[in-house]
Amino acid sequence: MTNSNSNSMAIPEAKSAMNRFKMEVANELGVPLSDGYNGNLTSAQNGSVGGHMVKKMIEAQERQMSGK
Repeated sequence: MTNSNSNSMAIPEAKSAMNRFKMEVANELGVPLSDGYNGNLTSAQNGSVGGHMVKKMIEAQERQMSGK
């Protein structure tokens, strides 16, 4: 049986870009995300960052697929 980590990146080289994207989204939402430990934030705050990241990635992919 293989050990699968759902948090692993498909393209490890993209990690720094994803971290910058996460910080950008957190800043847009007013979530005080910092490098390192963020246990002081609520799950709603953390979830909103992840949710908006996914939303933006889907929008970008839809634009790309539509040729815009």
